[in-house]
Amino acid sequence: MRALALVLIGVGVCAAAERGGFEPLERWKAAVLAGDRTSLRGFYLSGPDAFAQTPEGRSGDPAAEESGFWSKLASQGLVAMNPKILQRKSNAPDAVQLTLRIEMTFRPGGALEKGLVSARQVWVQRGGDWHVLVTGRSDLRPLPVIRLPQPAVPNTSLYPDPKDAQRELSVALAAAKADHKRVLVIFGANWCYDCQVLDTALRSREVAPLVASNYHVLHINVGDDDSNADLAERFQVPLKKGIPGLAVLDGDGHVVTSLKNGEFESAAKIGMSDVTGFLERWKPGTAAAVE
Repeated sequence: MRALALVLIGVGVCAAAERGGFEPLERWKAAVLAGDRTSLRGFYLSGPDAFAQTPEGRSGDPAAEESGFWSKLASQGLVAMNPKILQRKSNAPDAVQLTLRIEMTFRPGGALEKGLVSARQVWVQRGGDWHVLVTGRSDLRPLPVIRLPQPAVPNTSLYPDPKDAQRELSVALAAAKADHKRVLVIFGANWCYDCQVLDTALRSREVAPLVASNYHVLHINVGDDDSNADLAERFQVPLKKGIPGLAVLDGDGHVVTSLKNGEFESAAKIGMSDVTGFLERWKPGTAAAVE
């Protein structure tokens, strides 16, 4: 899956990640559920740096654009929403960028029973309160049915800084060489919900023992701009097919196998048998040949 594209100009938000909620987002959520367009307008800033990126294009008036979109959902039967924070970036206490997966429930007879919007918001402190300076979102669409276990709260630090990849690879290979396991390399990013779902499946009661007995798991962060593309090419994982992208290495760093067609990039297209089948097939002693 590829993240919602959003160019953030002049905001100065870096890649320091934090876990936990964000209180202003909860107040924004309450205004959406209430269908309160006036309150929603108050969350958005105006000015030359403010804009909203929507599927219809870029708007220089985010207050009008976004208050109109979000406030109308209440009249369509919106009764519950869960804005999951997938990624949180901040380089200062007064600026935060959130990558969101906003899951919604509509009462019977509404536009959808379950809906989803992907979004990014840049929040800044102005006048003693938090406001949205820049935002980008998808249209409302049906919520995909996912058979794998899902995280109640996504891990916003699941994927470490992209620049740590080579060091962590060396550590994982040394461990695999010492205990004769293999390295399960997963290319992904914190903003990728499918990556979060796969990790939850790997940690589940059903799968975790299989992983622990046979693999060292290595998360390699591709960031927002295909960071570590050189490693992906080296391990025969085409990032253009989507993430998460997987490869299995032996202790010497040789590629045992890799997914070349984005087989795991959509959590809605796979089940637990696909995950366990892959792990069983490529665990030590079952597939020694390098593809």
